[in-house]
Amino acid sequence: MKIRSFEVYILDLPTIRPHQLAMHTITVQTIVVGCVTDDEGREGWSEVATIGGASYGESTPEAIKANIDTYITPLIIGQDPNHFDRIMNDVAKLVRGNYFAKTVVENAIIDLAAKAKNIPAFELFGGQIHKSLPIAWTLASGNTEKDIEEAQEMLEKKRHNIFKLKIGKGDPFKNVEHVRSIKEALGDAARLTVDVNQAWDEDTSNYCIAALEAAGVSMVEQPLAAWDFEGMSRLTAKFNVPIMADEAATSIQDVFRIAKYRAGNSIALKPCKHGGMTQTKKVVGIAEASGLGLYGGTMIESSLGTAACAQLYSTISDMKFGTEIFGPLLFKDNVTVNDIKFENFEVIVPDGPGFGMEIDKEKVKHYAREFSGKQEMMN
Repeated sequence: MKIRSFEVYILDLPTIRPHQLAMHTITVQTIVVGCVTDDEGREGWSEVATIGGASYGESTPEAIKANIDTYITPLIIGQDPNHFDRIMNDVAKLVRGNYFAKTVVENAIIDLAAKAKNIPAFELFGGQIHKSLPIAWTLASGNTEKDIEEAQEMLEKKRHNIFKLKIGKGDPFKNVEHVRSIKEALGDAARLTVDVNQAWDEDTSNYCIAALEAAGVSMVEQPLAAWDFEGMSRLTAKFNVPIMADEAATSIQDVFRIAKYRAGNSIALKPCKHGGMTQTKKVVGIAEASGLGLYGGTMIESSLGTAACAQLYSTISDMKFGTEIFGPLLFKDNVTVNDIKFENFEVIVPDGPGFGMEIDKEKVKHYAREFSGKQEMMN
């Protein structure tokens, strides 16, 4: 069993509505899909998503594909996918950073290795603890009445009872009033969190977090710039409401620094920003050892990437803040034949071989930006 080829596709998937963040408003989400094939013709598939090209981070879709094709693929051809940890360790010695690209490669190899053994991928990471996980939904219209109506509809359907509000864009003080009104309308029926996406300075944070805490918000995510560890430490010490690090919590070294200096008392997990599933489990170990709360984050992946996240998160003992892997619900279409199930305020963890998803090759072909020279794999 040896790796024969690795192909990468950039896809643009339309969303059901605009999804507003501080740095970008998503109307079409770009995902990067990888396919690894072994010498017996078996395939493993993976996905990462980015937000707004280079607006969220340095890993653009185009750079992810180029760096995999040029620098990573030659290192993995001929390797045994069962030894995915060793493969990625060797890759790390020759390719610096590029966490999103490494995640595409590692996850596809893991999907292949698990499929070859006819087991779910979570069996390769200690086995499943949770069959389902609490799932949050982002209210992102920016209109208070619409957001309240949407939240109440989700509660009635028993789809979500945790809601996140993206409040990094626009007037911070008006945004706080927006959050306060929604929390007042929903009361104890729902838990409300906010994500600032690094948009505030420390003075703004001091005022706004105090108001959010008084309003009953249960978590404030990344209020300051990712580099401002000292500012995050001061906010964490000052307020009772949990302060979550997301963009600041990238490498295992970043997470160790957050733990050491208490630059946040919780972190958002995202395999793509950590460099893959094995690195994410190392991040979890640091967090658990230092008492940091965990949150299963998303980069707005489609069903394939969401399944990978769900399987990994299901192996973690305590997800204190739940998850927000709602990506498939935001897309008009998906790239898998089967869908992720959401019910009773939770996401059901797929348990088929690999990540438990069957790829729809025609959909990949339809949404891929470039397809010339790659038809053979799709036949």
